[in-house]
Amino acid sequence: MTETEQIVKINTAKFGEIEVSKNTIFNFVSPIIGFKDLKEYTIVDYKPDSPFKWLQSMEDMELAFPITLCSFFGIDYQFDIPDEEANKLEIDSPDDIFVCNIVNIPSSNPQGATVNMLAPIVINLDNKKAMQVVLKNSQFEVRHKLFNEEKTEE
Repeated sequence: MTETEQIVKINTAKFGEIEVSKNTIFNFVSPIIGFKDLKEYTIVDYKPDSPFKWLQSMEDMELAFPITLCSFFGIDYQFDIPDEEANKLEIDSPDDIFVCNIVNIPSSNPQGATVNMLAPIVINLDNKKAMQVVLKNSQFEVRHKLFNEEKTEE
């Protein structure tokens, strides 16, 4: 942490009280689908060795989405950001962006976790603008399985 870095304490439902650097707060220029009134989020690295992080709302302390990078699971995941979305995010270089995906982890069957590859979260690290980009004409799925289930019990 640098001397000029400002820290905010938040009291989340999932993690309790945590400290967040203002430098890690992102503003969604288009909301996450289904959450139109929430625009500020941060990424919480609750367990640093885990392939899962949390996209924590700064406006609703009850809301945190599990997220991951598809590459952690050996998934080849490449796509072009449509021009309209790239313009909204003011992307100057591919090096400026961070892409992650929301994960659905069923509490009754964590091995049945899926990742939304059709609508990635794209964050411009340079200007802190973010959005969920819905890929059109894509072969990607909303519920791509993360784990191979060898045997399922009914």
